[in-house]
Amino acid sequence: MQTPSKEPESSSMTHEEEEEMVHDISKLQEQVKQMSRSQKLTDAKINGVEAKINGVEAKMNGMEAKMDNLKIDLNTNLKTRMADLKTDLTNFLQEILTNGEKVVKETHDENKRNVNHDSIDANVGSKTHHIPKIDMRKFDGKDPVNWILQMEQYFDLHGVQLLQKVCIASSYLEPEHFFMV
Repeated sequence: MQTPSKEPESSSMTHEEEEEMVHDISKLQEQVKQMSRSQKLTDAKINGVEAKINGVEAKMNGMEAKMDNLKIDLNTNLKTRMADLKTDLTNFLQEILTNGEKVVKETHDENKRNVNHDSIDANVGSKTHHIPKIDMRKFDGKDPVNWILQMEQYFDLHGVQLLQKVCIASSYLEPEHFFMV
């Protein structure tokens, strides 16, 4: 079946209207071109931003890897330094203990000499020392170790002779504590 063909109708547009329409069409075409260029430029900018974001993400991944390595290095270094410190401290303590034993032995030897000199001086009566007054509590039977240590510190500070130590210490005893059972 054939469709009847119509004859083109004659245009009722004037020449001016035709020119105006052509002008409008060319304006529309120019706007379409500008929109197309604008779309391409926007796409290029988006691609550039995406590339920058990918670069930043890559840098962040690299930084995270570096930080993980730093954490591992720091932990390893810290453990090593702690072990070294422990070894040094152990050696130092052993040295102190060894020197401490020497000091105790030397102090003991010095005390022996002092005792010998004190007994000689006491027997001969060649020296008399003035002992400064002591601000010490009287011994009341409580905490004897601390009281004795305080007395010994005082005696050491003032170089008190052995026989004088007994006299001074006895003057700081409460009468009921002279004979403790």
